[in-house]
Amino acid sequence: MNVIQALLLGIIQGATEFLPVSSSGHLVLVPWLLNWPDPGLAFNAVVHWGTAVAVIAYFWRDWVDLVLAVPQMLRRIKDVFKPGEWDRLPLNVRLLLFIILGTIPAAVIGYALDDFFEAMFARPVAAAIFLLGTAALLTISERLGRRERELELLNGIDALLIGCAQTLAIFPGISRSGATIAAGLGRQLKRETAARFSFLLATPIILGAGLLKVVDLIQMGGLAAQAPALLVGFVAAALVGLGCIHFLLRYLQQHRLYPFAIYCTAVGLACLLVALARGA
Repeated sequence: MNVIQALLLGIIQGATEFLPVSSSGHLVLVPWLLNWPDPGLAFNAVVHWGTAVAVIAYFWRDWVDLVLAVPQMLRRIKDVFKPGEWDRLPLNVRLLLFIILGTIPAAVIGYALDDFFEAMFARPVAAAIFLLGTAALLTISERLGRRERELELLNGIDALLIGCAQTLAIFPGISRSGATIAAGLGRQLKRETAARFSFLLATPIILGAGLLKVVDLIQMGGLAAQAPALLVGFVAAALVGLGCIHFLLRYLQQHRLYPFAIYCTAVGLACLLVALARGA
């Protein structure tokens, strides 16, 4: 892989990790469409860490507050199960508990089945079909009820359902942010609130997956020759990721998800037509 290819794929990873259009699907489809070689494990790991840096950097104040809330959460953990005590817990304690609860489904399923699903479905036709699934999720979520609930009104059922939706991202082509934002909208959260919780919820999963990839990288060795391309991909993914988080949170204050659904539909159908023409 050359530096230009690394730059383009880093930009794609940074944008599609946070915009609801599936980074995994794009990293399967773009090299295939352009007849580029598989980026490989090392590159995928590095751009993954680029997006991890982006989400932590953007929400660093939130995460400082959440980390500082850990001692209080541990002291008051028994209050979670007492009638009438839940609403008295500070917001950061409740939010931390919701993130833990919502992370469990994706952590368990992702750790156990990620390699299996990637081997089965990380093919262009499958990724294109799952992109159409992302489009359907976004469209349906926009048609469900009113969105008037803020983060302060989040509850355990919301967190668990949104966390379960996050497990759908195990399929290349299903957007993690798209699935979780759609689930939040289905639970009547405001669009910006759904996106904000989606990004906070994704942080432990992105970090955990990144750590697992680092273990694989250490075992590989011999990465010096790829260093320029890896560095370019990392920086591109981090910077573009930061910009796309900021853009989406602002965008959802006034706009709907339909343009992203249209994009996923167009790309999915176009890739299926290309696959048909190539006999793939």
